[in-house]
Amino acid sequence: MENIYERIRSLRVSMNMTLKDLSEKTGLSVSFLSQVERGNSSLAITSLQKIADVFKVSMSSFFENTVTNSFFTPVEERKPFQIERSNSIFTRLGGNFSGKVLEPIHIVLAPHQGQEVVFNHPGEEFYYVLKGKVLMQVGDKEYEMNEGDTIHFPSLLDHTWHNQSDEPVHMIAVLTPIIFHE
Repeated sequence: MENIYERIRSLRVSMNMTLKDLSEKTGLSVSFLSQVERGNSSLAITSLQKIADVFKVSMSSFFENTVTNSFFTPVEERKPFQIERSNSIFTRLGGNFSGKVLEPIHIVLAPHQGQEVVFNHPGEEFYYVLKGKVLMQVGDKEYEMNEGDTIHFPSLLDHTWHNQSDEPVHMIAVLTPIIFHE
C-alpha cells in the first residue's frame, strides 16, 4: 500500500498539477507540500482535507486502497487507522457499498487528546460515549459527556472534542457526509 505522501504525489502528477497549482488551490505553501510529498512533514487533518477536496477524493483514499463492497464487517476484518499528528484511533464499522450516506466509526480518543482545530462542514454528526468522559464543544456550548451520553448536531456548527482525562475515551460516531470512505 502507498504511503499518504506517495498517494498525494501520484494524484497530483496524474492530474498534471504542479506543486504551485496545488499550493494555490489548498492555501498550503509550496515548500510545505514538497516536504509532505517527500515524507518529511506530517499533515494535520485539516490540511489533508484541503488536499482531498482539490483531488475530489475522500480522505480515506489516502489510507486504504481496497473496496470491500459488503454489508457485513466481521470484527477481524476491521482495520483501525490513525490520522497523522493524532494519537486517536479510528475504525470503520459500516459496510462498504455504492450510495451509502452514513459513516459509523469507533473512535478511541487518547488521554489528553483533542481536535486541534474547530471544524464545520455540511452534514450531521452523532456520538455515543461507550467508555470515559469527553468534552464536546458544539457552537458556543460545551457538553461534558459521560458513559452512555449521546449528542447529535448539524455539522455546520463549529465543533470540536477533547479528552481531558488520563484514560482513553471510546465513542461511536455516525457521520454524514462520509469523510473516510472511498
